[in-house]
Amino acid sequence: MKKIVGLGELLLRLSTKDCLKFSQVNNFNADFGGSELNVLTSIAKFGLPVEFITRLPENDLGESAIMEMKKHSVGTNFIPMGGDRLGLYFLEKGAALRGSKIVYDRAFSSFSTIKKGMIDWKEVFKDANWFHWSGITPGVSQDAADVCMEAIDVANEMGLTVSTDFNYRANLWNYGKSPSEIMTPMVSKCHVVLAGEYASEQYFNIVPEGTTEKEKMQSLCDLLVKQFGSIQKVAITNRGDISASHNTWSAVLYDGKEMHESTTYDITNIVDRIGAGDSFMGALIYGLNTYDDKNALEFAVAASCLKHTIYGDANLVSKKEVENLMGGDLSGRVQR
Repeated sequence: MKKIVGLGELLLRLSTKDCLKFSQVNNFNADFGGSELNVLTSIAKFGLPVEFITRLPENDLGESAIMEMKKHSVGTNFIPMGGDRLGLYFLEKGAALRGSKIVYDRAFSSFSTIKKGMIDWKEVFKDANWFHWSGITPGVSQDAADVCMEAIDVANEMGLTVSTDFNYRANLWNYGKSPSEIMTPMVSKCHVVLAGEYASEQYFNIVPEGTTEKEKMQSLCDLLVKQFGSIQKVAITNRGDISASHNTWSAVLYDGKEMHESTTYDITNIVDRIGAGDSFMGALIYGLNTYDDKNALEFAVAASCLKHTIYGDANLVSKKEVENLMGGDLSGRVQR
């Protein structure tokens, strides 16, 4: 089987317990995460080989991160060690009508100082058919953006499918370049994108037309395909925020001609919604390598629906659990 490669920053997540506010706690749960790593962890759980490219400090935290990735069958064979520190993010989990909050502490991280030439991309992609990155990576630093562009160019040269999740993070774009200036040439070489109305406007000043949600999603898909000729498929997730612990969840997938619509799930008593979009992207990549477009979409939505029941950044459900939900098993009964 061909492997899936991802590039991004691995972060240490420090989260409050039991939905407490930052001002109430004197200790945190510590877990590893990060958008592109979350994507690859999902794919690995479903059985495809994956390889993660990042940069980690050469200390106990960096070694612990590698151990955690290996535990989930994520390849770590091409990670250059170095730099001063591991990036952090702090999570205050919301409840009911109070939303969650995230505070980043990732300036001058090891990944932010990654350089072009550190990675032999031709060697990395030798046994691969897919490369994934997200809009978070080029927002970290100019160096990270340069390495991401370097990878995209080689992936295209070698005939890989290139995917991206727009993942706009306003707090990251602070090194002097506009998101549009950096992202436009990158997305112009991508084939599969996970987009959103807000991110598309921030990056490319693309504003969909229409009065209904379906009309807006169709418009956004059409506008993206028109502006970026390389795009073959556009996915858009649709979250209905009833409260911090009760959401609806669905998605669409557009292939340039037809827009597939997924089942809509009603998710109550959410355990952790962080990483839900990443779990969708990971399951979609797996699905597009395994099923037709309609079933790939249904697999991705079901998998990311289940992620809301999993603590931590990564989705740890199995292919069988996803298929059971796709088949209509909503009971949550004990399996003996």
